[in-house]
This record gives sequence, structure tokens and C-alpha cells, in this order.
Amino acid sequence: MSVKETTLEIKLENLKENLKFLKSRVSSNTKFMAVVKAFSYGSDSVIISKELEKIGADYLAVAYTNEGIELRENGIRLPILVLHPQEDDFENIINYSLEPSIYSFRIFTFFLKTLRYNNIEKYPYQIKFNTGLNRLGFLKEDVEKLFPLIKNNLPKYLFSHLGASEDPKEVEYTKNQIAQFQSISNSLETQLKVKLKKHLLNTSGILNYSDYQFDMVRSGIGLYGFGNDIKFKNDLKPILVLKTIISQIHHLNAGDSVGYNLGYTAKSNITVATLPIGHADGIGRIYGKGTGEVLIGKQMAKIVGNVCMDMIMVDISRISCNEGDEVIIFNDDSYTAEEFTTKAGTISYELITSLSRRIKRKLVR
Repeated sequence: MSVKETTLEIKLENLKENLKFLKSRVSSNTKFMAVVKAFSYGSDSVIISKELEKIGADYLAVAYTNEGIELRENGIRLPILVLHPQEDDFENIINYSLEPSIYSFRIFTFFLKTLRYNNIEKYPYQIKFNTGLNRLGFLKEDVEKLFPLIKNNLPKYLFSHLGASEDPKEVEYTKNQIAQFQSISNSLETQLKVKLKKHLLNTSGILNYSDYQFDMVRSGIGLYGFGNDIKFKNDLKPILVLKTIISQIHHLNAGDSVGYNLGYTAKSNITVATLPIGHADGIGRIYGKGTGEVLIGKQMAKIVGNVCMDMIMVDISRISCNEGDEVIIFNDDSYTAEEFTTKAGTISYELITSLSRRIKRKLVR
């Protein structure tokens, strides 16, 4: 599919197949939470959420409340977990029927205060425990203090987050996290005399530790086609293809420079193509000066000079091409976002979640 401008193609069939594969790794009774934070990892959260609602996701998760509000305002009806609510969010969380993750006593205080103010006795929420990632969450020693706060309004789920489930060298660390989570859950359940629902596994957890799927699993990056594990590279298909065009071609002589701050000086006569995409679109400056490469036809072209806000320049001296020709920044098979980012020493997540909303989105079914 050729393009006339910078375009991000969203392949919904790949999304469907990724969900199908991930669900095949767990029991049919285990619910599936799809993580659609950060504009669905740089794709389009409304489009992706509507599709996930159709094809079998049970839950959605966003990072912040405004992301959940956007989904509700676009007709999404699945339960939505807000992973990182802030102290002033709870009125909106209630008004838009979102579920907060309660991760600290400070946040719990604001949540309970909002419930009292609105004369609400019970409202669905989830409790996050910190088992070793050390970002957010209550600790095991907080259980005693939590008990009186939750006994009359039980959490819908308990959950935690694994820190290294993709790393085969960190099995012991991951197993320790799992054991901590089980211990915390058992302690609460014993005091409350009730069985609580739980979720723990992220994408690589689903792939590597499916015995600990509990009542629900979560997947973000796996839905978008990346599994952090070479074993599953053929099972997950990237859903995003980023294409652009050649705006102009320049023939430079030895000694001529390219771009801001003379970021590249030609050592010999070269031909350079200018592409209408830059760091304002998510192609960071780390990809400049020969680090990043794009695909023109079936040949790689190095980015030369510094990445500009709206443009990059690439060396096409050995490539037969014309102005208006299509350029692949990354695709879903031969040159994925993973390959593109590896050369710069970063990860696919960073690139795709940085893709600007000004890039045209195009659905491919």
C-alpha cells in the first residue's frame, strides 16, 4: 500500500492474531486485560480499544485518568483500570465509571474521602502491591493497616507487576516476586475470610510463567507485536507500519554539509534524500549521524546529519529512487521497530510510544 505522506498503518488483523495467541497461553476461564495506555503504545487508543472490545478483551488498562475519560467519551464500555491515579482524579474516575489502582495510603485517603463526599459506600477499585519492581504499591508489612480500610468495601482485584519476567537470568528474582504476591494475597484472604481475585502476569509473564495466571492476565506490548523473547518472535506480529516519502533529492559534493550544526560533511560526492519526518514525529535525535537506517526499495539508507524537527536526510548514493517514492521507517516483518531501535541502543516501546498524533493513521484490515 503506497502512501503520499508520512503514514502510520495499523494492521488490525495482526492485533487480532496477537490477542488470539496470548489467550492461547492461558486458560479459557482467565480474563484478559489489554493495556492501552500511551495512546495504545503510539497507535490510536480509541481505534484499538474499540477493536479489542469486539475481539474478546475483558478489561482495559490505562496509565492516567484522562486516557480513560477519552475512551469513555468515545463509547468504550469495557471495565477500565487506571494504573496511576493522582489525588485530584477520583471525582472524574467515579463520573466516568473507571476503576482506580490504589497503591498508597495517601492515595487511598483521597479515594475514601471522595466516596464519603458523594455518599458512596462501595465502589470498584483494585489494590496494587509492590513485590520488587519498587515503583508503586503497598508492601507486605502494610497488610495489617490495610485490613480495616478494605473490609467493608473489598477490592475487585489485587495485583502486582513483575520486573524481569522476560529475562531467563532472573528466574529466581521473578519467582520471589510471585511468592511475595501469593503470601500477601493469602494473608489478606485469611484475615478477610474471603477469596480475592488477582492478576500478576504481564506479556512476558504470560509467555514464561503461565502457571501463575490467577484470575486475569495483562498484556500491553505483546498485543502490539513484541514479546521480548526470541522464542515467540514468529508468534507475535507488529501491528504498526510507519511509512513516508522522499520529498526532495540533493546531489552533494565532497565537503558539503547536511542539516543543522553541520551534522554531516560529505567525504565524497553523495546523493541525499529528504524525508518529511523528524523528532517532532517521534524519530529522536539518537537516530541521527548514521545510527538509524530506513528501507527504500529493498536497500537500507543511513540517516545522515542531525535529525531535524520535521525532517531527516538519508544517504541514497547507492539506491535507485525518485522524489515521491515510498520509504519504510519500520514495518511488520522484514524491518520492525525492534530492528530500527536496536541500532540506537534503545527499545521498540520507546519509539512507538513517541509517535506523534500528527502522523496520519490508516487502518488496514
